[in-house]
Amino acid sequence: MRASGILLPIFSLPGKYGVGCFSKEAYKFIDFLKECDQKYWQILPIGPTSYGDSPYQSFSTFAGNPYFISLEDLIEQGLLTKAECDGIDFGKNSNEVDYEKLYKHRFKLLRKAYERSEIYEKEEFHKFKAENEYWLKDYAIFMAVKDRFGGKSFDQWATDICNRWGYSMEYYQKELYFDIEFYEFVQYEFYRQWFQLKEYANKKGVFIIGDIPIYVAYDSADVWAHPELFQLNDDKKPQAVSGCPPDGFSERGQLWGNSLYQWNYHQSTNYDWWIKRIEKCSQLYDVIRIDHFRGFDEYYSIPADAEDAMDGHWEKGPGMELFEAVRYCLGDIQIIAEDLGYMTDSVRMLVEQSGYPNMKVLEFAFDSREDSGPADYLPYNYNKNCVVYTGTHDNETLKGWLGNIKTEERQRIQKYIGRQISDERELVKEIIRMAHASTANICIIPLQDYLGLGNEARMNTPSVLGGNWKWRIQSDRFNQELMKEIREYAQIYGRA
Repeated sequence: MRASGILLPIFSLPGKYGVGCFSKEAYKFIDFLKECDQKYWQILPIGPTSYGDSPYQSFSTFAGNPYFISLEDLIEQGLLTKAECDGIDFGKNSNEVDYEKLYKHRFKLLRKAYERSEIYEKEEFHKFKAENEYWLKDYAIFMAVKDRFGGKSFDQWATDICNRWGYSMEYYQKELYFDIEFYEFVQYEFYRQWFQLKEYANKKGVFIIGDIPIYVAYDSADVWAHPELFQLNDDKKPQAVSGCPPDGFSERGQLWGNSLYQWNYHQSTNYDWWIKRIEKCSQLYDVIRIDHFRGFDEYYSIPADAEDAMDGHWEKGPGMELFEAVRYCLGDIQIIAEDLGYMTDSVRMLVEQSGYPNMKVLEFAFDSREDSGPADYLPYNYNKNCVVYTGTHDNETLKGWLGNIKTEERQRIQKYIGRQISDERELVKEIIRMAHASTANICIIPLQDYLGLGNEARMNTPSVLGGNWKWRIQSDRFNQELMKEIREYAQIYGRA
């Protein structure tokens, strides 16, 4: 079935209090999608962000981001006052997120809400704790102990709690009881608000495409609680870390720094942790986009002490065995395989065997470094079982990209379209049209491209620290003119 959707992270939504969240603005955006005849809302990972504020580096693979909890909802519950929220400086620029101010002030407000909540008396809270005990208990104590040690990485904590010795776990559970319960309250509120929003979207005929990073952060509750799942030495330090080799994004490759999986151990448990992870994501989202899918075929292993990714090498991943286990335990989960990057025949075979739709990115289709452009991304080579994008969260916006490509690449685009277009805004629209007109069953366009914005609205520049994950849209941009344009694409090309 042909359909289309928009890529817009939660944090990029408009609204008060410094960051997009599960506020009324999120519900208005769903109404906007409905009016535009869009079936999908694609978001980025929604876990609690750690250093660098990247949604792909999270303190937990199961927990939700506290920043996304709607303060207006807490005001309506009587847990906060409007004056308390309005009195906080979350930054003067409503076009971007000020993470430093969020970190400094948001948790103080959430703590006030917790202290007024009498949450321990609520039956729903205890039900939530029981249903999520397999991850929530470890996450809550991890965050409480992290606060006690001034935010330091868990490998810099006292030896006893770093290694989870029994008496030490008991001590901190008693000593930090209310801090632990605070983090449980935050997750309860996150999940409650998220599922309320998702239910609203589904009733409107809008489905959520969520994003699951292949890796978890080293300094996370997952690695601390389950070191056996990862390639660590006896001191719980990484033996090797994740990344990717040199490519079009980075001359020296990308050093992500995540702990790599101990795949032999995962295999011995019939991939139990992965099945729990994907099961949780299947509850949170309607469709799961698995980031860096090629890492399940082969993954890039970089020495833990390396300064860049140049000295890495490829190692064999679990392959189809993992997804057969997932299918056996969970049935047919709707998954999108993000198979971008260096492609091999074995990666192509894994994608084909899985049956999952893969990704096509038009910004990759007109690269002059190959005689005919990267064939995989040219629309005439698509089959129906794929998802086409103009660009992803790691790409330049279409307008920014057009301003930076070579003359011969621009000419290649013009020839493919079949006419010369001098106006940049019109050329952006023609590439969006190209995506919609393709045979791909699903077409996802970043909102920045519909708006014709330049790289000031770019979401992320890989391998560059600072300035990422900040862009936000203003509510007045969701106007009738934009709605009409998006709806027209969907209707003309059979995606309505």
